[in-house]
Amino acid sequence: MSQPSEIPMMDAVALSRAIHDRDLSCAEVMAAYLDRIDALNPRLNAIVSLRPREELMREARGRDDELAAGTSRGWMHGFPQAIKDLADAAGLPTTKGSPLLKDNIASSDASYVARMRDAGAIIIGKTNVPEFGLGSNTYNPVFGPTANAYSPAHTAGGSSGGAAVALATRLLPVADGSDFGGSLRNPGAFNNVYGLRPGFGRVPASNEDVFLPGMGVNGPMARNVADLAQLLAVQAGYDPRQPLGLEGDGTEFAAPLDRDVSGLRIGWLGDLDGRLPFEPGIIALCEAALPVFENLGCHVETVSLDYDMEDVWQAFCTLRHWQVGAGLLPLYQDRSRRDQLKPEAVWEIENGLKLGVFDITTASTRRSAWYQYVRNLFERFDFLLLPTAQVFPFAIEETWPRKVGGREMDSYHRWMEVVVPVTMSGCPAISVPVGFGEAGLPMGMQIWGPDRAERAVLEIAHAYDRATSWSEQVPPGA
Repeated sequence: MSQPSEIPMMDAVALSRAIHDRDLSCAEVMAAYLDRIDALNPRLNAIVSLRPREELMREARGRDDELAAGTSRGWMHGFPQAIKDLADAAGLPTTKGSPLLKDNIASSDASYVARMRDAGAIIIGKTNVPEFGLGSNTYNPVFGPTANAYSPAHTAGGSSGGAAVALATRLLPVADGSDFGGSLRNPGAFNNVYGLRPGFGRVPASNEDVFLPGMGVNGPMARNVADLAQLLAVQAGYDPRQPLGLEGDGTEFAAPLDRDVSGLRIGWLGDLDGRLPFEPGIIALCEAALPVFENLGCHVETVSLDYDMEDVWQAFCTLRHWQVGAGLLPLYQDRSRRDQLKPEAVWEIENGLKLGVFDITTASTRRSAWYQYVRNLFERFDFLLLPTAQVFPFAIEETWPRKVGGREMDSYHRWMEVVVPVTMSGCPAISVPVGFGEAGLPMGMQIWGPDRAERAVLEIAHAYDRATSWSEQVPPGA
């Protein structure tokens, strides 16, 4: 039998098997994770709004009673799960890191949260986020900052920063998050874990408007690809409340991921022909990972994009002003609340107010043109590779990098421009670990696949995962 301290170190697939084989009780699992949270979370601040221990232990014992009676709710039966604090989980606050919402208690679960609960997860609390999820640095005036798993003096990234840190430090077996401008990918890279941005419609969205497709998606994070695929299988699938969702029930992702990847064509995008500035060491780390694919039998070649990437960026900014600004506008219009909004939120709203409907249509048309270009590119290549971030994790007290590679950044998110081509394509991509820089800080690389190719992305990422050992490196002191 595993010692309590060993339980959180288990991969999620192995943990689920041990629970269902009755080698571990759900109560033992819950106690082991809560002990670890008590020991590590005070210095990390990854998990917030943690429910009382006695309530969670009672639920865990209830899950054991169900197994004793021959009933399993699903793959996550008995798993402790903390939900990203941008999504609703019934009975818990959805603060979104804002003092304006700190008393907002959810009355129901978001669709994908309900699926995790239905699969047996016990919701223990929330994971920390930047205020309103804006920016790839997890800090807010309600709970404070979340520290990087490998260096508490540095940022966890964001906006799924709390999720990534909880995952890397073994406070959770798997984690959920969302991604608009890299929010599953960036914290994955900054904390040496895997984060998948699914394509639009694969996992039910949290948008109130179900007819205008947004750019944000919900998705899974994990310490290895096999665990990530199982969580995606739980989260994914058509929801009749969201008519633009993709058909299917997610079971395709639960099947074994092993496949022969030899002969696959992979394009390396690098710094987009000098278009993007990078902190020294990042490109070298990613390029050092390319032979892993070649040793697997893939054909890797450098790709130049014959496309105006500034056009893609400007279209992204317009659509983001519109979509982010629309959601926050009621708070902005209440002058008694406006001063409590972070500057980045006000910037998005006020730029959104300047837009006309034809500006939005033009930006969406430009996004569509980019998708067609990418679609044609995927006729030449099975996958594309590019770094996940342009900087290593930076000092936790720095709100966002003002300069990268000697270039001034003109907005709070320009330093994360490398994730935008994927977001604007609507296609899936996974951030995979590529190692650590000279200062011991993690970095990742995006594997970008065609539309609706999540399964293929998982298969190539799984082959990469099996050929490397990054996911085995536990953070110091964890």
